[in-house]
Amino acid sequence: MNYLTIFWDADFGLDIFGFTLRWYSLLFAMGFVLGYQLMIRIYKKEGIDIKLMDSFLTYAVIATIVGARLGHCFFYDWEYYSQHPLEILQVWQGGLASHGAAIALIIAMYFYGKKLTKYFSGEQKERKAMLYTLDRLVITVALAGCFIRFGNWMNSEIYGKIDNSSIETVFVKNIERPLGETRYSQEIKYATAVFTGESLETDSLTYPILSVTAYPRVPFNQPQVNALFGNIAQYFNTQDINDLHAIVLADTEPVINNDGSFTFRVLGVPRLPTQLFESGAYLLIFFILYALYRKGNFALRNGFLFGTFLVLVFGFRFVVEFFKANQTAFEEGMSLNMGQWLSIPLVLIGLVMMAFAKPVELTNTEKK
Repeated sequence: MNYLTIFWDADFGLDIFGFTLRWYSLLFAMGFVLGYQLMIRIYKKEGIDIKLMDSFLTYAVIATIVGARLGHCFFYDWEYYSQHPLEILQVWQGGLASHGAAIALIIAMYFYGKKLTKYFSGEQKERKAMLYTLDRLVITVALAGCFIRFGNWMNSEIYGKIDNSSIETVFVKNIERPLGETRYSQEIKYATAVFTGESLETDSLTYPILSVTAYPRVPFNQPQVNALFGNIAQYFNTQDINDLHAIVLADTEPVINNDGSFTFRVLGVPRLPTQLFESGAYLLIFFILYALYRKGNFALRNGFLFGTFLVLVFGFRFVVEFFKANQTAFEEGMSLNMGQWLSIPLVLIGLVMMAFAKPVELTNTEKK
């Protein structure tokens, strides 16, 4: 069977005057910027003082980053971070969890909502203000989620399980990077991997064959290349199945080229590009939420849009996790992984919010 294989080899960022601006960071920031502009538009439309947007952005950014980081550390890797607590602060090292961000945003909007109580009458003003803010915030969060998951795609991370599909993906950077940037960077300057046009068919999978060329920092003779290649082959072939991106066959031998580099062949491991599935789903959810906000009385039903967001986002997250590679070792053997267990209560909360959402109207506004 023929498959459309995506050989994803995008750089992780843009080099600007010796500084690398990572695509993930750029897309993450873009999600906030567009969300900020959309919230300003909503505030103007509904007569809310746009000066309140300054503190809103502060609450939202801090809650997202802190909550997502703590969520990852506590939910996914507490065994490690409990022994290395200072590394929790190293956000730039990666490790963010959307469930943690969701919880933190709810808490943050409770405190931010106090600034909007003057726009509500009757009892439970703080609750009304919090839900009003969340109803509008989640529209922008869905859009940001689209950008963030696309950033994960650019980073070749949070990918799917090994599988042949109509859009199977070989994450080439995860083959090249250990050679020239991380594990073997002292011996190798950089490496490239290109598709040979050949494939190997097994009973369960069809593997595309790639030619990998490594460029040593100093000239190597054949025995040195053979020894290094033996280590490289062992490294690739002993990876956990969730981190496996290349397989070196037992009869493969490295060939030294005229320029001092050496070349060997590997089987590229095809995976599902679940980052794109999620990015597309969150963009669709953004359009759904925005359409609900603009039409009918859904925007006036306090908590309805927030509940819809929880049901759609974390309901989809529950389903897509069946197709994603596990993020941590402890998830192996679990009938449901951590992302799914954390999604269940959020979906249930969302259903309750939708069922019991009550109409509420703003007062003391200057609508435009």
